[in-house]
Amino acid sequence: MKQVLILLAAALIVALPFFFRREPVSGNGREGCPELVIITPHNEAFRQEFAEGFSEWHRKKFGCPVRIDWRVIGGTTEIMRYLTSEYAASAKHYGGAQPGSAPLSENQRIEPVDDSAKVTCRIDLFFGGGVYDHAKAEKLGLTVPAWGAGGAPAGLFEDAAGRELIPRELNGEVWRGNAFYGCVLSAFGICYNPDRLTDLGITRPPAAWDDLADPRYFGHLGLADPTKSGSVAKAFEMIIQTQCAKAVAAAGYTRDQIRLYETRLGTSGKDPGGRPPDVPQAYQDAISRGWLEGVNLVRRIGANARYFTDASGKVPVDVGMGAAAAGIAIDFFGRLQAELSALPGGRPVMAYVTPVGGSSVTADPVSLLRGAPHRELAVRFIEYLLGKEGQQLWDYRVGTPGGPRRFALRRLPIRRDFYPSDDPVLQAAFEAHRPYLADPLWQPDTDAYRLGSAFRYEPRWTAAHFGIQRDLIRAMCMDSGDELKRAWQAVLKHGGPGHNPAAMRLLEAMPDRPCPLTWDSAVGTYAKMPRLEILREWTAFFRRQYRAAETAANQAIREERK
Repeated sequence: MKQVLILLAAALIVALPFFFRREPVSGNGREGCPELVIITPHNEAFRQEFAEGFSEWHRKKFGCPVRIDWRVIGGTTEIMRYLTSEYAASAKHYGGAQPGSAPLSENQRIEPVDDSAKVTCRIDLFFGGGVYDHAKAEKLGLTVPAWGAGGAPAGLFEDAAGRELIPRELNGEVWRGNAFYGCVLSAFGICYNPDRLTDLGITRPPAAWDDLADPRYFGHLGLADPTKSGSVAKAFEMIIQTQCAKAVAAAGYTRDQIRLYETRLGTSGKDPGGRPPDVPQAYQDAISRGWLEGVNLVRRIGANARYFTDASGKVPVDVGMGAAAAGIAIDFFGRLQAELSALPGGRPVMAYVTPVGGSSVTADPVSLLRGAPHRELAVRFIEYLLGKEGQQLWDYRVGTPGGPRRFALRRLPIRRDFYPSDDPVLQAAFEAHRPYLADPLWQPDTDAYRLGSAFRYEPRWTAAHFGIQRDLIRAMCMDSGDELKRAWQAVLKHGGPGHNPAAMRLLEAMPDRPCPLTWDSAVGTYAKMPRLEILREWTAFFRRQYRAAETAANQAIREERK
């Protein structure tokens, strides 16, 4: 009997975290009001403000408040795994067209029926995370359009005069699809602690991604795991995309030529490496070279890391506390922590910067899930998010009319009428918002539309590589991180990269089985291989290479002393 009790107690301890993953509902606390179920990676501040804001909006417009049942299971990676598994099981139970096993793969879709009595995950909305995961959910059929053939209500995507309020895309970045709708914007950049930089002898604050590869940052960078966070993975994609752009420019291709070639390549088929005869091979080679240079820049930044954390919000907090000298962050985490960590009198302890021309502006969408049990209410939530009232919560100051009640969210609204414009109607709308804004959306480094126009995102260069880059960075910088740091330390100790060419060749080598890993083969050969098998082989390869690089660096110094 004693053993049975012990086993029951152990089982209870294991089960408790799963019970608490379902959060208490948010709303006005009354019984009987309608309930909405939302799965999200957003933190408590976002959840609380939007629960209260939507409930009040719904009460005024429809006569009753709303309760929200938030489902919080982790980042977007965990959310997508959960959703694909749930839909696969539901579709199998329903008996529709079904994959052989769960979860769904990239090329499988669930039965095209939108009925909560047939195929459902018993959740209404997927709110937050990046376009990559929402677009993937749309492709797999996990999400459905919120509105029918008539489209969205007037005033959401454009006004009565046809002015675009929420663009479909900006400079190559897709902001809304058929079944996902960007509701807030993000850029990516660097947070840093000026006092810690002084301690390290760094007199110029980081302003470009390359700066983080400076050997003086060794052991002092805070980084996050791209396989756990879509936003972090997007930040690393920005680093690689920037290097592709530099390589193409260095090869002599102009912006007009790039636009022409990418248009031609866009009609040549799905293969990113497909090339029509009127596009030079040298252009393709420059992209491939830039991709490799970008991956190696990420590797050097990873070699400088103090840690890789599962929680992307930890990085700016640690930088503000001085536990890390600098790190990579999504813009709103950086700006918010800069405000929170300021000393009495306003002296900043940390700062955030988006590298000029180093980041596109991407959207965090909301999507209606297939078979949503409270479909009508879910569509109203989407309309609230995209309308003026929902947009105000993102960047109004706490306590201002229509602003958040407790937490300053410090996010960039997506609607065009929250930013300066040459159009007098849009400018007038912006001026009405301006007195209440927490961030100076009129300045170049926070005006999302100006930032987005300064960076041209070319999807063909890195979008198809997004998933494989996540895993590559994990194997290259995290799972083999100890070996990487020892090798990099040995190189730095013995004069730096320029004095250790043999060691650097070993350190920067790329996997070669079953074929050399390149820009082409990453989405040609490697994307078709089992993920866990690739991770295992890559990790073993990088560990061998880094150990050999460390040995080569140490051997070089011994030979110099002879």
